[in-house]
Amino acid sequence: MELNDIKIFLDSKVEDYNHTSFISDDPIQVVHQFSKKEDIEIIGFLTATIAWGNRKSIIKNANRLVEIMQQRPHEFILSYNDDQEFDFVHRTFNSEDLKFFFRSLQNIYLNFGGLEEVFDRKLPTKERIVKFRNTFLLVDHLDRSKKHLSNPDKGSSAKRINMYLRWMIRNDKKGVDFGIWKKHKSADLYVPLDVHTGVSARQLGLITRNQNDWKALEELMAHLQKFDSNDPCKYDFALFGLSANKELN
Repeated sequence: MELNDIKIFLDSKVEDYNHTSFISDDPIQVVHQFSKKEDIEIIGFLTATIAWGNRKSIIKNANRLVEIMQQRPHEFILSYNDDQEFDFVHRTFNSEDLKFFFRSLQNIYLNFGGLEEVFDRKLPTKERIVKFRNTFLLVDHLDRSKKHLSNPDKGSSAKRINMYLRWMIRNDKKGVDFGIWKKHKSADLYVPLDVHTGVSARQLGLITRNQNDWKALEELMAHLQKFDSNDPCKYDFALFGLSANKELN
């Protein structure tokens, strides 16, 4: 396929997949329980953090996070203290990791103006994520907890953080992404490069690298930004759906 043919094909698949029916099987459904901006961005960040593995397990454990935060994420974070006891495990993310995340989120909301502000919109996407990560690590934490914060400087594609940024920033009024971070631009978003998006992108010739790393993501984004410079991340729906539904040979 020529690149223009791929663009036309993907545009049609965006229309097929970028609508509210997408929510029924996706962890973003947990975030859609909330309407307050701070609640959305906090539970959205925590849900994105544990978004690896079986989707049913992700949704179940994200709802457990809502339960731990007593259905009021923002209020819970502002008043959090480490004396609170709870049990939580999602794969390798455990209660100690979660306590660190609660402490760091509290620091961000009390001292940095909240999650929207701590992602520096004046920086390129990679540097924006790295700066956020460095800020998040300012509070006391176990060394093991660092692994739950992707680091593009070490080659990670930062799939879960890019997914979170898509949720918060992208706003096409289709009822999936929230678009509540008005100071940021959809044009700056990178797709969350996972197994499905990587498979589709390689089958379409949009990625040549074997690993799903930051270099592969930049290779993919160079094409997607040409397809739609204002909203390149919309193609995440098409690439994910094509592989998940086995539409490509």
